[in-house]
Amino acid sequence: MTELATRAQAFGLIAAGVATGLSAPWCLYLARGSRYLSLSVGDRAEWHAWRTHLGCPELRVRVYDTGGELRRSSVAEVVLDGCRIRVELVEQVGTADLDQLLVVDPTPVEPEER
Repeated sequence: MTELATRAQAFGLIAAGVATGLSAPWCLYLARGSRYLSLSVGDRAEWHAWRTHLGCPELRVRVYDTGGELRRSSVAEVVLDGCRIRVELVEQVGTADLDQLLVVDPTPVEPEER
């Protein structure tokens, strides 16, 4: 795909990823004018797969408090033909996982069995 000038082309980019075996994003937002496309995925494996597929070189991690719960937002972005494409993963992080917040690519901590 050489340009993302239309909504159909932007959705075609996502359809092409799904056709190669990637999981469909659970949320997709395409701004008016097709210059901003945002994908929300469900887990870290999907996030890695989509950012690799799209060739996202820019990575950003943000940790924030939502009323007593910590969340980690991992964002990968790329600009293709003037269209900014963003892949985002939001994970809930427990206080036992605080040491992982400083790691760019944490491995999930399995909960202890009771």
